[in-house]
Amino acid sequence: MGTGGTPSGGDTLSAPASAPAPAPAPRHRYRPPLHPGAWWLWALALGTAATRTTNPLLLALLIAVSAYVVITRRPHAPWSRSYGAFVKLALAVLVIRLLFTTILGSPIPGTHTLVTLPEVPLPDWAQGIRLGGRVTAEGLTFALYDAMKLATLLICVGAANALANPSRLLKSLPGALYEMGVAVVVALTFAPNLIADVQRLRAARRLRGRPDRGVRGLLQVGLPVLEGALERSVALAAAMDARGYGRTAQVPAPVRRATAALTLGGLLGVCAGTYGLLTAAGGTYGIPVLLAGVAAALTGLWLGGRRTVRTRYRPDRWDARAWLVTASGAAVAALLFLAAARDPAALHPGVVPLVAPSLPLWPAAAVLLGLLPAFVTPAPHPVPVKEPS
Repeated sequence: MGTGGTPSGGDTLSAPASAPAPAPAPRHRYRPPLHPGAWWLWALALGTAATRTTNPLLLALLIAVSAYVVITRRPHAPWSRSYGAFVKLALAVLVIRLLFTTILGSPIPGTHTLVTLPEVPLPDWAQGIRLGGRVTAEGLTFALYDAMKLATLLICVGAANALANPSRLLKSLPGALYEMGVAVVVALTFAPNLIADVQRLRAARRLRGRPDRGVRGLLQVGLPVLEGALERSVALAAAMDARGYGRTAQVPAPVRRATAALTLGGLLGVCAGTYGLLTAAGGTYGIPVLLAGVAAALTGLWLGGRRTVRTRYRPDRWDARAWLVTASGAAVAALLFLAAARDPAALHPGVVPLVAPSLPLWPAAAVLLGLLPAFVTPAPHPVPVKEPS
Protein backbone atom coordinates (compact mmCIF):
# COMPACT_ATOMS: atom_id res chain seq x y z
CA MET A 1 0.00 0.00 0.00
CA GLY A 2 1.35 3.45 -0.82
CA THR A 3 1.05 6.57 1.17
CA GLY A 4 -2.16 8.42 1.40
CA GLY A 5 -4.17 5.24 1.62
CA THR A 6 -4.00 4.52 -2.13
CA PRO A 7 -3.29 1.06 -3.49
CA SER A 8 0.19 0.40 -4.76
CA GLY A 9 1.00 -0.47 -8.33
CA GLY A 10 -1.04 2.34 -9.80
CA ASP A 11 -4.32 0.67 -8.87
CA THR A 12 -7.23 3.01 -8.32
CA LEU A 13 -10.54 2.53 -6.55
CA SER A 14 -13.55 3.03 -8.77
CA ALA A 15 -16.96 3.92 -7.41
CA PRO A 16 -19.64 1.30 -8.01
CA ALA A 17 -21.70 1.98 -11.09
CA SER A 18 -25.11 3.25 -10.17
CA ALA A 19 -28.16 1.63 -11.74
CA PRO A 20 -29.79 3.69 -14.48
CA ALA A 21 -32.77 5.67 -13.31
CA PRO A 22 -36.06 4.23 -14.51
CA ALA A 23 -37.66 6.10 -17.34
CA PRO A 24 -40.68 8.10 -16.25
CA ALA A 25 -43.96 6.51 -17.14
CA PRO A 26 -45.64 8.19 -20.07
CA ARG A 27 -48.49 10.41 -19.16
CA HIS A 28 -51.74 9.61 -20.86
CA ARG A 29 -54.43 12.18 -21.10
CA TYR A 30 -57.50 11.00 -19.22
CA ARG A 31 -60.45 10.43 -21.50
CA PRO A 32 -63.74 9.80 -19.72
CA PRO A 33 -65.61 6.67 -20.78
CA LEU A 34 -68.43 6.88 -23.24
CA HIS A 35 -71.94 7.52 -22.00
CA PRO A 36 -73.60 4.10 -21.47
CA GLY A 37 -76.80 5.27 -23.12
CA ALA A 38 -74.88 5.81 -26.37
CA TRP A 39 -73.78 2.16 -26.36
CA TRP A 40 -77.37 1.00 -25.89
CA LEU A 41 -78.70 3.26 -28.65
CA TRP A 42 -75.95 2.07 -31.01
CA ALA A 43 -76.64 -1.59 -30.28
CA LEU A 44 -80.42 -1.23 -30.52
CA ALA A 45 -80.03 0.56 -33.84
CA LEU A 46 -77.97 -2.35 -35.17
CA GLY A 47 -80.65 -4.74 -33.90
CA THR A 48 -83.32 -2.66 -35.62
CA ALA A 49 -81.32 -2.87 -38.83
CA ALA A 50 -81.22 -6.66 -38.45
CA THR A 51 -85.03 -6.79 -38.44
CA ARG A 52 -85.16 -5.29 -41.94
CA THR A 53 -83.36 -8.12 -43.71
CA THR A 54 -83.13 -11.90 -43.89
CA ASN A 55 -80.02 -11.88 -46.06
CA PRO A 56 -77.58 -14.13 -44.15
CA LEU A 57 -74.56 -12.27 -45.51
CA LEU A 58 -75.80 -8.91 -44.21
CA LEU A 59 -76.77 -10.47 -40.88
CA ALA A 60 -73.34 -12.08 -40.57
CA LEU A 61 -71.78 -8.70 -41.35
CA LEU A 62 -73.85 -7.07 -38.58
CA ILE A 63 -72.67 -9.75 -36.15
CA ALA A 64 -69.06 -9.22 -37.22
CA VAL A 65 -69.34 -5.44 -36.75
CA SER A 66 -70.76 -5.75 -33.24
CA ALA A 67 -68.21 -8.43 -32.31
CA TYR A 68 -65.28 -6.28 -33.48
CA VAL A 69 -66.46 -3.29 -31.46
CA VAL A 70 -66.94 -5.50 -28.39
CA ILE A 71 -63.47 -7.04 -28.74
CA THR A 72 -61.74 -3.68 -29.08
CA ARG A 73 -63.77 -1.63 -26.61
CA ARG A 74 -65.02 -4.05 -23.95
CA PRO A 75 -63.71 -3.06 -20.48
CA HIS A 76 -62.12 -5.52 -18.10
CA ALA A 77 -65.00 -5.96 -15.65
CA PRO A 78 -67.15 -8.88 -14.48
CA TRP A 79 -70.32 -7.48 -16.07
CA SER A 80 -68.62 -7.27 -19.50
CA ARG A 81 -68.31 -11.06 -19.79
CA SER A 82 -71.94 -11.54 -20.77
CA TYR A 83 -71.30 -11.27 -24.50
CA GLY A 84 -70.33 -14.93 -24.78
CA ALA A 85 -73.55 -15.96 -23.04
CA PHE A 86 -75.63 -14.02 -25.58
CA VAL A 87 -73.69 -15.61 -28.45
CA LYS A 88 -74.44 -19.07 -27.03
CA LEU A 89 -78.09 -18.09 -26.64
CA ALA A 90 -78.18 -17.00 -30.29
CA LEU A 91 -76.70 -20.32 -31.38
CA ALA A 92 -79.30 -22.12 -29.28
CA VAL A 93 -82.04 -20.15 -31.06
CA LEU A 94 -80.68 -21.30 -34.43
CA VAL A 95 -80.51 -24.93 -33.35
CA ILE A 96 -83.99 -24.93 -31.80
CA ARG A 97 -85.56 -23.28 -34.85
CA LEU A 98 -83.96 -25.80 -37.23
CA LEU A 99 -84.98 -28.65 -34.95
CA PHE A 100 -88.60 -27.50 -34.85
CA THR A 101 -88.63 -27.12 -38.63
CA THR A 102 -87.27 -30.64 -39.01
CA ILE A 103 -89.81 -32.20 -36.66
CA LEU A 104 -92.91 -30.08 -37.36
CA GLY A 105 -92.27 -29.32 -41.01
CA SER A 106 -92.25 -26.03 -42.88
CA PRO A 107 -94.96 -24.20 -44.88
CA ILE A 108 -92.39 -23.49 -47.60
CA PRO A 109 -92.79 -25.92 -50.52
CA GLY A 110 -89.61 -27.56 -51.67
CA THR A 111 -88.32 -30.07 -54.18
CA HIS A 112 -84.92 -30.88 -52.67
CA THR A 113 -85.67 -33.58 -50.11
CA LEU A 114 -82.92 -34.10 -47.54
CA VAL A 115 -84.50 -36.79 -45.39
CA THR A 116 -87.92 -38.32 -44.87
CA LEU A 117 -88.85 -38.91 -41.23
CA PRO A 118 -91.57 -41.29 -40.07
CA GLU A 119 -94.80 -39.28 -39.90
CA VAL A 120 -96.91 -39.62 -36.77
CA PRO A 121 -100.68 -39.64 -37.39
CA LEU A 122 -102.53 -36.95 -35.43
CA PRO A 123 -106.26 -36.63 -34.55
CA ASP A 124 -108.67 -34.51 -36.55
CA TRP A 125 -108.57 -31.59 -34.12
CA ALA A 126 -104.83 -31.18 -34.83
CA GLN A 127 -105.24 -30.49 -38.54
CA GLY A 128 -102.52 -28.29 -39.95
CA ILE A 129 -99.88 -29.79 -37.69
CA ARG A 130 -97.71 -32.70 -38.64
CA LEU A 131 -94.94 -34.61 -36.91
CA GLY A 132 -92.24 -35.97 -39.15
CA GLY A 133 -92.50 -36.32 -42.87
CA ARG A 134 -90.40 -34.84 -45.63
CA VAL A 135 -87.63 -32.39 -44.73
CA THR A 136 -86.61 -30.15 -47.61
CA ALA A 137 -83.60 -27.94 -48.13
CA GLU A 138 -85.87 -24.99 -48.95
CA GLY A 139 -87.71 -25.27 -45.62
CA LEU A 140 -84.49 -25.50 -43.60
CA THR A 141 -82.97 -22.57 -45.48
CA PHE A 142 -86.03 -20.41 -44.82
CA ALA A 143 -85.93 -21.34 -41.12
CA LEU A 144 -82.20 -20.56 -40.96
CA TYR A 145 -82.67 -17.11 -42.53
CA ASP A 146 -85.54 -16.28 -40.19
CA ALA A 147 -83.71 -17.53 -37.09
CA MET A 148 -80.56 -15.58 -37.98
CA LYS A 149 -82.58 -12.37 -37.70
CA LEU A 150 -83.49 -13.10 -34.07
CA ALA A 151 -79.97 -14.38 -33.33
CA THR A 152 -78.44 -11.15 -34.64
CA LEU A 153 -80.81 -9.10 -32.49
CA LEU A 154 -79.79 -11.10 -29.40
CA ILE A 155 -76.09 -10.64 -30.16
CA CYS A 156 -76.57 -6.87 -30.56
CA VAL A 157 -78.27 -6.74 -27.15
CA GLY A 158 -75.36 -8.76 -25.75
CA ALA A 159 -72.96 -6.19 -27.18
CA ALA A 160 -74.78 -3.43 -25.29
CA ASN A 161 -74.58 -5.45 -22.07
CA ALA A 162 -70.85 -5.98 -22.55
CA LEU A 163 -70.04 -2.35 -23.36
CA ALA A 164 -72.33 -0.28 -21.12
CA ASN A 165 -71.60 -0.10 -17.40
CA PRO A 166 -74.93 -0.91 -15.67
CA SER A 167 -74.19 1.20 -12.58
CA ARG A 168 -73.31 4.24 -14.70
CA LEU A 169 -76.39 3.61 -16.80
CA LEU A 170 -78.46 3.72 -13.61
CA LYS A 171 -77.05 7.18 -12.83
CA SER A 172 -78.15 8.41 -16.24
CA LEU A 173 -81.75 7.21 -15.99
CA PRO A 174 -84.54 9.75 -15.50
CA GLY A 175 -85.76 10.17 -11.96
CA ALA A 176 -89.07 8.48 -12.73
CA LEU A 177 -87.25 5.27 -13.75
CA TYR A 178 -84.71 5.27 -10.95
CA GLU A 179 -86.39 2.70 -8.70
CA MET A 180 -87.12 0.36 -11.60
CA GLY A 181 -83.57 0.87 -12.85
CA VAL A 182 -82.12 -0.15 -9.50
CA ALA A 183 -84.01 -3.44 -9.66
CA VAL A 184 -82.81 -4.05 -13.24
CA VAL A 185 -79.19 -3.23 -12.40
CA VAL A 186 -79.21 -5.50 -9.35
CA ALA A 187 -80.66 -8.31 -11.49
CA LEU A 188 -78.10 -7.78 -14.26
CA THR A 189 -75.10 -7.71 -11.91
CA PHE A 190 -76.19 -10.68 -9.82
CA ALA A 191 -75.22 -13.34 -12.37
CA PRO A 192 -71.73 -11.92 -13.21
CA ASN A 193 -70.88 -11.59 -9.51
CA LEU A 194 -72.11 -15.14 -8.90
CA ILE A 195 -69.93 -16.46 -11.74
CA ALA A 196 -66.91 -14.55 -10.38
CA ASP A 197 -67.47 -16.06 -6.92
CA VAL A 198 -67.69 -19.58 -8.36
CA GLN A 199 -64.46 -19.12 -10.31
CA ARG A 200 -62.66 -17.71 -7.27
CA LEU A 201 -63.78 -20.53 -4.96
CA ARG A 202 -62.97 -23.25 -7.49
CA ALA A 203 -59.48 -21.82 -7.98
CA ALA A 204 -58.97 -21.74 -4.21
CA ARG A 205 -60.05 -25.38 -3.90
CA ARG A 206 -57.71 -26.45 -6.68
CA LEU A 207 -54.81 -24.72 -4.96
CA ARG A 208 -55.62 -26.66 -1.78
CA GLY A 209 -55.78 -29.94 -3.69
CA ARG A 210 -59.49 -30.42 -3.16
CA PRO A 211 -61.96 -31.52 -5.83
CA ASP A 212 -63.92 -28.78 -7.56
CA ARG A 213 -65.99 -30.91 -9.94
CA GLY A 214 -68.83 -33.35 -9.54
CA VAL A 215 -71.66 -33.32 -7.06
CA ARG A 216 -69.38 -33.07 -4.03
CA GLY A 217 -67.44 -30.14 -5.45
CA LEU A 218 -70.65 -28.41 -6.48
CA LEU A 219 -72.12 -28.71 -2.98
CA GLN A 220 -68.96 -27.49 -1.27
CA VAL A 221 -68.67 -24.53 -3.66
CA GLY A 222 -72.38 -23.71 -3.81
CA LEU A 223 -72.86 -23.06 -0.09
CA PRO A 224 -70.13 -20.36 0.17
CA VAL A 225 -71.42 -18.78 -3.04
CA LEU A 226 -74.98 -18.56 -1.68
CA GLU A 227 -73.66 -17.22 1.61
CA GLY A 228 -71.72 -14.52 -0.23
CA ALA A 229 -74.79 -13.61 -2.31
CA LEU A 230 -76.85 -13.28 0.88
CA GLU A 231 -74.22 -11.05 2.50
CA ARG A 232 -74.11 -8.82 -0.58
CA SER A 233 -77.91 -8.56 -0.53
CA VAL A 234 -77.93 -7.48 3.11
CA ALA A 235 -75.12 -4.98 2.51
CA LEU A 236 -76.94 -3.59 -0.52
CA ALA A 237 -80.18 -3.21 1.43
CA ALA A 238 -78.35 -1.40 4.24
CA ALA A 239 -76.60 0.91 1.76
CA MET A 240 -79.86 1.73 -0.01
CA ASP A 241 -81.60 2.44 3.30
CA ALA A 242 -78.74 4.70 4.41
CA ARG A 243 -79.00 6.67 1.17
CA GLY A 244 -82.73 7.23 1.59
CA TYR A 245 -83.85 4.96 -1.20
CA GLY A 246 -87.59 5.20 -1.86
CA ARG A 247 -88.15 8.74 -0.60
CA THR A 248 -90.61 10.75 -2.68
CA ALA A 249 -91.56 14.40 -2.81
CA GLN A 250 -95.08 15.79 -2.58
CA VAL A 251 -96.51 16.40 -6.06
CA PRO A 252 -100.01 17.83 -6.75
CA ALA A 253 -102.65 15.39 -7.93
CA PRO A 254 -103.14 17.02 -11.39
CA VAL A 255 -99.43 16.63 -12.09
CA ARG A 256 -99.57 12.94 -11.12
CA ARG A 257 -102.54 12.33 -13.41
CA ALA A 258 -100.87 14.18 -16.31
CA THR A 259 -97.68 12.18 -15.73
CA ALA A 260 -99.54 8.86 -15.83
CA ALA A 261 -101.53 9.82 -18.93
CA LEU A 262 -98.49 11.06 -20.85
CA THR A 263 -96.32 8.09 -19.92
CA LEU A 264 -98.98 5.49 -20.72
CA GLY A 265 -100.03 7.22 -23.93
CA GLY A 266 -96.41 7.65 -24.98
CA LEU A 267 -95.61 3.98 -24.42
CA LEU A 268 -98.67 2.94 -26.41
CA GLY A 269 -97.59 5.30 -29.19
CA VAL A 270 -94.09 3.81 -29.18
CA CYS A 271 -95.53 0.29 -29.45
CA ALA A 272 -97.90 1.28 -32.28
CA GLY A 273 -95.17 3.16 -34.15
CA THR A 274 -92.70 0.31 -33.79
CA TYR A 275 -95.29 -2.14 -35.07
CA GLY A 276 -95.92 0.13 -38.02
CA LEU A 277 -92.22 0.27 -38.85
CA LEU A 278 -91.86 -3.51 -38.69
CA THR A 279 -94.78 -4.13 -41.05
CA ALA A 280 -94.98 -3.25 -44.71
CA ALA A 281 -98.50 -1.77 -44.48
CA GLY A 282 -97.75 0.56 -41.56
CA GLY A 283 -94.69 2.29 -42.97
CA THR A 284 -96.61 5.52 -43.67
CA TYR A 285 -97.87 6.15 -40.15
CA GLY A 286 -95.14 4.34 -38.21
CA ILE A 287 -92.59 7.15 -37.95
CA PRO A 288 -95.02 9.98 -36.96
CA VAL A 289 -96.73 7.81 -34.34
CA LEU A 290 -93.37 6.66 -32.99
CA LEU A 291 -92.03 10.23 -32.71
CA ALA A 292 -95.22 11.43 -31.01
CA GLY A 293 -95.08 8.51 -28.57
CA VAL A 294 -91.44 9.17 -27.72
CA ALA A 295 -92.16 12.87 -27.12
CA ALA A 296 -95.14 12.10 -24.86
CA ALA A 297 -93.21 9.44 -22.93
CA LEU A 298 -90.22 11.75 -22.38
CA THR A 299 -92.52 14.50 -21.14
CA GLY A 300 -94.20 12.08 -18.74
CA LEU A 301 -90.84 10.84 -17.47
CA TRP A 302 -89.66 14.41 -16.93
CA LEU A 303 -92.77 15.23 -14.90
CA GLY A 304 -92.50 11.96 -12.98
CA GLY A 305 -88.89 12.70 -12.08
CA ARG A 306 -90.08 15.56 -9.87
CA ARG A 307 -91.26 12.98 -7.31
CA THR A 308 -87.76 11.56 -6.85
CA VAL A 309 -85.54 13.42 -4.41
CA ARG A 310 -81.96 12.49 -5.24
CA THR A 311 -78.75 14.01 -6.52
CA ARG A 312 -76.17 12.81 -9.03
CA TYR A 313 -72.46 12.71 -8.26
CA ARG A 314 -70.33 13.44 -11.32
CA PRO A 315 -73.00 12.63 -13.92
CA ASP A 316 -71.89 11.29 -17.29
CA ARG A 317 -71.85 13.89 -20.02
CA TRP A 318 -73.32 13.34 -23.44
CA ASP A 319 -70.39 14.59 -25.51
CA ALA A 320 -69.51 14.60 -29.21
CA ARG A 321 -68.31 10.99 -29.08
CA ALA A 322 -71.70 9.85 -27.80
CA TRP A 323 -73.40 11.68 -30.67
CA LEU A 324 -71.04 10.03 -33.18
CA VAL A 325 -71.64 6.54 -31.78
CA THR A 326 -75.41 7.02 -31.74
CA ALA A 327 -75.39 8.53 -35.22
CA SER A 328 -73.38 5.60 -36.63
CA GLY A 329 -75.96 3.08 -35.39
CA ALA A 330 -78.87 5.26 -36.52
CA ALA A 331 -77.29 5.62 -39.97
CA VAL A 332 -77.03 1.84 -40.32
CA ALA A 333 -80.70 1.40 -39.37
CA ALA A 334 -81.91 4.24 -41.63
CA LEU A 335 -79.94 3.06 -44.66
CA LEU A 336 -81.18 -0.52 -44.28
CA PHE A 337 -84.74 0.79 -44.01
CA LEU A 338 -84.13 2.64 -47.27
CA ALA A 339 -82.59 -0.42 -48.90
CA ALA A 340 -85.50 -2.62 -47.83
CA ALA A 341 -87.91 -0.16 -49.48
CA ARG A 342 -85.95 0.25 -52.72
CA ASP A 343 -84.57 -3.24 -53.28
CA PRO A 344 -86.49 -5.75 -51.16
CA ALA A 345 -85.28 -8.71 -53.23
CA ALA A 346 -81.65 -8.09 -52.25
CA LEU A 347 -82.44 -7.87 -48.52
CA HIS A 348 -84.91 -10.78 -48.56
CA PRO A 349 -83.44 -13.49 -50.80
CA GLY A 350 -85.88 -16.16 -51.88
CA VAL A 351 -85.55 -19.85 -51.20
CA VAL A 352 -87.87 -21.14 -53.96
CA PRO A 353 -86.04 -21.78 -56.20
CA LEU A 354 -83.07 -22.41 -53.94
CA VAL A 355 -80.24 -20.04 -54.92
CA ALA A 356 -77.19 -18.73 -53.11
CA PRO A 357 -77.72 -15.26 -51.55
CA SER A 358 -75.75 -12.33 -52.93
CA LEU A 359 -74.21 -9.48 -50.96
CA PRO A 360 -75.67 -6.09 -51.94
CA LEU A 361 -72.83 -3.60 -52.04
CA TRP A 362 -74.22 -0.34 -50.72
CA PRO A 363 -76.24 -1.92 -47.87
CA ALA A 364 -73.05 -3.77 -46.87
CA ALA A 365 -71.14 -0.48 -46.93
CA ALA A 366 -73.88 1.02 -44.76
CA VAL A 367 -73.45 -1.76 -42.19
CA LEU A 368 -69.73 -0.99 -42.00
CA LEU A 369 -70.63 2.47 -40.63
CA GLY A 370 -71.33 0.66 -37.36
CA LEU A 371 -67.56 0.21 -36.90
CA LEU A 372 -67.16 3.91 -36.07
CA PRO A 373 -67.27 3.39 -32.25
CA ALA A 374 -64.13 1.24 -32.48
CA PHE A 375 -62.18 4.33 -33.62
CA VAL A 376 -63.76 7.31 -31.84
CA THR A 377 -64.15 5.87 -28.33
CA PRO A 378 -61.32 5.45 -25.80
CA ALA A 379 -59.69 2.06 -25.46
CA PRO A 380 -60.30 0.21 -22.18
CA HIS A 381 -57.67 0.53 -19.50
CA PRO A 382 -55.28 -2.44 -19.56
CA VAL A 383 -55.25 -4.82 -16.65
CA PRO A 384 -52.24 -4.02 -14.41
CA VAL A 385 -49.68 -6.83 -14.41
CA LYS A 386 -47.90 -7.47 -11.13
CA GLU A 387 -44.14 -7.82 -11.45
CA PRO A 388 -42.58 -10.87 -9.76
CA SER A 389 -40.92 -9.99 -6.48
